[in-house]
Amino acid sequence: MNNAFYFLLDTVFNLFLMVVLLRIWLQASRADFYNPLSQFVVKATNPLLIPLRRMIPSIGKLDTAAVVLALLVSAGKMLLIQLLLVGQLDIIALVSGAVLTTIKEACSLLFWVLIIRAILSWFSQGRNPMELVLVQLTEPLLAPVRKVIPPMGGLDLSVLIVLVALQFLQILLQSFFVGMF
Repeated sequence: MNNAFYFLLDTVFNLFLMVVLLRIWLQASRADFYNPLSQFVVKATNPLLIPLRRMIPSIGKLDTAAVVLALLVSAGKMLLIQLLLVGQLDIIALVSGAVLTTIKEACSLLFWVLIIRAILSWFSQGRNPMELVLVQLTEPLLAPVRKVIPPMGGLDLSVLIVLVALQFLQILLQSFFVGMF
C-alpha cells in the first residue's frame, strides 16, 4: 500500500516540478511565449507563481520566485514522503532532499527534452511549434558542441555528446552527495 502512495506522490510532484523547472528554463532561454507549450507551462504555474512574485522579486534575469517555487514543490514532496513513509520530520533531510530533488529533476528534464528533440528531428520538417520551442531551449547547449565537433555526413553528434556529459555530471553529483550524507 505504501508503495502505491509513494509512486502516486512521487509522480505528481515530479511532473509539477518539471513544469516549474521548464518555466524557469523557458524564461532563461527567452523562448517564444506564445508557443502552445509555453502557454501550457505559464497557465499551469501561474496560480502558485503570481502570489510568490508579490513577495519575492526577480534578481536580474532570474525569476527568483519560480526557483523558490521549484524548491517548495520539492520540499513539499520530501515532507509528505517523510511523514507518510518514515513518520517523522527531519529538517536537514528535508532541505537537502529538496535541493537534490530539484537538481535531479532539472537534469532529468534536460535529458528528456534532448531525447524528444532528437526524435522529432528524424520525423519533423521543422514546422512543428513543439520542435521550435525545443530548439530554442536546447540550442544554447548544443551550439558550442557543434563548434568543436561539426556534423559529420549529416549526422549531428552534439545531442549524444551533451547527453553523455549530462550523465557524467549526474553520476559525479550523486557520488559527491552520497559521500556527504
